[in-house]
Amino acid sequence: MSRLDILLGLQWGDEGKGKVVDALTPNYDIVARFQGGPNAGHTIEFEGKKFVLHNIPSGVLTPGCVNIIGNGVIIDPHILKDEIEGLRMAGFDLRETLMIAYRAHLILPTHRALDAANEKALGKMKVGTTMKGIGPTYTDKTARKGLRIGDIMMDDFREKYEKLKQSHLKQIAMLDFDMNELRLDGHTFDEYETLWFEGIEYMKQYPFIDSEYYINEALDNDKKVLAEGAQGTMLDVDFGSYPFVTSSNVTAAGVCSGLGVAPSRIGKVFGIFKAYCTRVGTGPFPTELFDETGERLRQNGHEFGATTGRPRRCGWLDLVALKYAVMLNGVTDLMMMKSDVMDDFDTIKAAHAYRFNHVVNSRVRFWACTETMEPVYFTFPGWKQKIEGKIPKKLEEYIQFIEKEVGAPVKFVSYGPDRTQNIWR
Repeated sequence: MSRLDILLGLQWGDEGKGKVVDALTPNYDIVARFQGGPNAGHTIEFEGKKFVLHNIPSGVLTPGCVNIIGNGVIIDPHILKDEIEGLRMAGFDLRETLMIAYRAHLILPTHRALDAANEKALGKMKVGTTMKGIGPTYTDKTARKGLRIGDIMMDDFREKYEKLKQSHLKQIAMLDFDMNELRLDGHTFDEYETLWFEGIEYMKQYPFIDSEYYINEALDNDKKVLAEGAQGTMLDVDFGSYPFVTSSNVTAAGVCSGLGVAPSRIGKVFGIFKAYCTRVGTGPFPTELFDETGERLRQNGHEFGATTGRPRRCGWLDLVALKYAVMLNGVTDLMMMKSDVMDDFDTIKAAHAYRFNHVVNSRVRFWACTETMEPVYFTFPGWKQKIEGKIPKKLEEYIQFIEKEVGAPVKFVSYGPDRTQNIWR
């Protein structure tokens, strides 16, 4: 009997999970997404082509790999259709390899409208969402009002849709939001609703499954399964920098509810992190840099959102947060991304503690979400050379320090966007 392995982000998302999943998938029979929605943007580059995956698991580029959108994922049918069609045009036909859980929830057009209305109402206190309807959809799921993939096949689906839509429109009217001003990916609401229903029909050509049975039976039959998460641990709804977080559990614990597997079935936990830190949207970011160094990280690392195109906030590696994420997820193998971004840096810093009210601590305490923490840094000499298949001595020293601080081994080092630019340690 096999165990399910997990791959997830340890920072604020955008760590490079798509590339690592793509590198790992030749070792797996099944790749399954367990949470999140089209707010994710997993980028994979190979043979001069770039693919950004939003809802679809990153195993789709590996021949013979089955890909499952699990019950913990939320789906916008129009966005999913566009994503599938883009892959088909590039030569990847997913009709034999993509399956969708009956219990996955649907993102309605009015969920996206609610997202925009809520953000406008919050003003300066807005969360900085991707405007994909993520929060409102998970809210309806928790409130037991949501629509699921399985509902598509029911005779009363349109009736259920209209009932939930009208409920949303009442909420939007209470927020004094003008629907005539709304644009969803460049479309009016009515135009987008038409595209949404076209997406509903399009999805019916793909198998809908009870994914919890499918995955557990696959494990019983010694199939190798990799669970893929979206976003990052510091955006987890329980343990992240609340309220500036996503609306789902992105930690290893979310795999159990997001795919329907028991904790005893979990094997390795691959934790992905960048050699520095980035964040999109508002919220605490203790090591953020507002100077030329921060801009240099942004430009060298091409730090612009794969889903939104927004410039990412950049800063030094936060070892306090990284150690916290390793603990929460039970990480067995660390994977360090984008080490090449700092190839030309004279010095590099990493925060090993925070200072608040003249007190230094090395934990992510409750008030770290609400107060400004001053980072306490260690400084390292840069390696000052390109990484070409071999880890420079100074980078190796930096990696060994990270391992000692967070208590987990770095097994994988990425030094470029292509699927071949990796070193296994």
